[in-house]
Amino acid sequence: MNSLLLWFHRTGSPPNFDRFAARWGPWCFAAALLLLLPGLYGALFVVPTDYKQGDSFRILYIHVPAAWSAMFIFVAMAIQAFIALVWRIKACEILAVASAPIGAAFAAITLITGSIWGRPTWGTWWEWDPRLTAMLVMFFLYLGVIALHNAIEDRRAAARAACFLALIGVINVPIVHFSVHWWNSLHQGETIRIVGESSMHHTMLWPLLLTTLATKFWFVGSLLQRARVLNLENESTQPWAKALALESR
Repeated sequence: MNSLLLWFHRTGSPPNFDRFAARWGPWCFAAALLLLLPGLYGALFVVPTDYKQGDSFRILYIHVPAAWSAMFIFVAMAIQAFIALVWRIKACEILAVASAPIGAAFAAITLITGSIWGRPTWGTWWEWDPRLTAMLVMFFLYLGVIALHNAIEDRRAAARAACFLALIGVINVPIVHFSVHWWNSLHQGETIRIVGESSMHHTMLWPLLLTTLATKFWFVGSLLQRARVLNLENESTQPWAKALALESR
């Protein structure tokens, strides 16, 4: 355990974090593409047409991974925010702030694809369904974290304020997840369960698992890339950052 904590603190050092992000970011993007391409191929050309919804159901292979990622990223952002506020670790502040635009993008994709899917399924582009409404609230919370961070000139104070909002907003994640159980909803219930048998047939499941894993690797790659930029901006006056800037010219 002591070795793990030592590695964590060493990696959290700004110059060490820069090297870590530069090394592993491209590998995460490569893994995402390697998983995404066969996943999309299977979703579009291998999975059979749904007997009720026809081919329109195939949008779930984008919609569902995006929704899961939006919730996953908010939890990850809140965890980083908690660590940053309690232990004052700069790298965690940066990671929390850098998570928000990526999470907002996935939440937007979820809302857009949900509207496109809802048109032929429900006969409308939008419905104030509990889960859709909760996801819209999550999207606005992401935007709030971004706006709050950009509204304060002091970078450390801005990061701390954004972290507080992330911690408060994480309460919306279980609301999104359990909304179909707590209220009457047009949205379909869970088809995939970690515990128990899933209602989705295995021939339709594997592309969804691949695209879901792809979004997670894409998130980590994007997070490391964005966090590296923020880290360099914050440390721009330090000798190691100046030396790195000279090397890149």
